[in-house]
Amino acid sequence: MLQFITNTESRTPVAEQVKGFIAGGGRWVQIRMKEASDEEISSVVNEIKPLCLETETFLLLNDRVELAKTLDVGGVHLGKTDMLPSKARLILGPAAVIGVTANTIDDIKAVRSLDIDYIGMGPYAMTTTKKNLSPILGLEGIRRLCIGMEQQEIEIAHVAVGGITLDDVVPLMEAGANGIAVSGAIANADDIANETSRFLEALKPFMK
Repeated sequence: MLQFITNTESRTPVAEQVKGFIAGGGRWVQIRMKEASDEEISSVVNEIKPLCLETETFLLLNDRVELAKTLDVGGVHLGKTDMLPSKARLILGPAAVIGVTANTIDDIKAVRSLDIDYIGMGPYAMTTTKKNLSPILGLEGIRRLCIGMEQQEIEIAHVAVGGITLDDVVPLMEAGANGIAVSGAIANADDIANETSRFLEALKPFMK
């Protein structure tokens, strides 16, 4: 499971990042443009949506719940200070995918009874993509969250996120993550399609 989170700090425009990711075989995209207007995000989505539909690429927006409904994308990812997942579910309906961010086992326990589809555990490492970072988890922190979920019998898909590079894929999956969400390592690559395929190849032994 590989999610690509778009990166506005990259020299490659967001729409071109997504096109490269899809060309490399990626099929799960989160449009993250925190400082952009709804009009700017809409422009990107309208450019890439036909390709996403053609390739069956799943498309999420970061945070912008009302815009996600307007643009008819697959769902949203919500940070800890964004809209409550329960309210987002009411707006988006039962078919939408809703992901949330968690940094501690208490964060995860707080959302376990909500109608969510996956948890983004992070940040794994230092990242410049996101401001106001929660404490860095590192590999052992991710492992502790995965073990904690197992002990609490919390059966929600969970992906590691934040500063992940190709070398981190195997250790993170072995630590118990169901997948990874990657931004800078793909968005800043000289060849986004090739870098995407390398991540997918690294994940292949762990995919059921």
